[in-house]
Amino acid sequence: MKLGILLCDDVRSELQIRHNNYPEMFSDILLNADPTLELVFYRVMDNQFPTSLGECDAYIGSGSKYSVYDDIPWIHHLAQFVRDLYQHQIPFIGVCFGHQMIAHALGGAVIQSENGWGVGLKTWSLVATKQWMQSDRKVEEKSTFSLAVSHQDQIVDLPDDTEILASSNFCPYAMIQLGQHFLGIQGHPEFTSSYSRDLMIARRGDIPAYVIEAAKASLDQYIDQAEVTQWMLEFIKLSISRVPN
Repeated sequence: MKLGILLCDDVRSELQIRHNNYPEMFSDILLNADPTLELVFYRVMDNQFPTSLGECDAYIGSGSKYSVYDDIPWIHHLAQFVRDLYQHQIPFIGVCFGHQMIAHALGGAVIQSENGWGVGLKTWSLVATKQWMQSDRKVEEKSTFSLAVSHQDQIVDLPDDTEILASSNFCPYAMIQLGQHFLGIQGHPEFTSSYSRDLMIARRGDIPAYVIEAAKASLDQYIDQAEVTQWMLEFIKLSISRVPN
């Protein structure tokens, strides 16, 4: 299976020494889950897009320091690319910024949330369970999952026919599905706890100190990084199998 990773940002240069960049982060989680994958990286923030929608079997959109509503040419281009993927039923998974882009591109709305910064580890309740969530733990035994987060923006209005899969008081639309081929996840399955800690410290000029201290404590909890990665791949495989020939 050939996956296109749409890169919308770089890891801060001072953090790359210890944590590498996003291509390495995504490679680590995806190839650990399935070593047979072929990964292709597109620096869409440098306006490097696939030459055709069918260049890959499916696509994953990364996080970003930018907002989906920023008036920047590559963001407008990405929004149209996402709309084209949706129209042609090509599987797409959005992570953080990519998750918000699904809503932004398809008729929903994203704003800077009045809840403030989401950092550290967040836990969401599953409000719907799907066939592709079968993994190491039986889905009927699992009612929550946790991932590292780093965001101010949130989806506030959903596109038509969106199904909410996971939610919390802090982030009501934490995981969403549109049709059989679009999945959005507000959390970062590619983030380790150590990277999450270092990133929030690097942003301490923007994030209130009390928020950082509470977030540091949250990182001692179990992170469902591997399990959510497996969900993503199973979602893509099932989506591909459902696309008409």
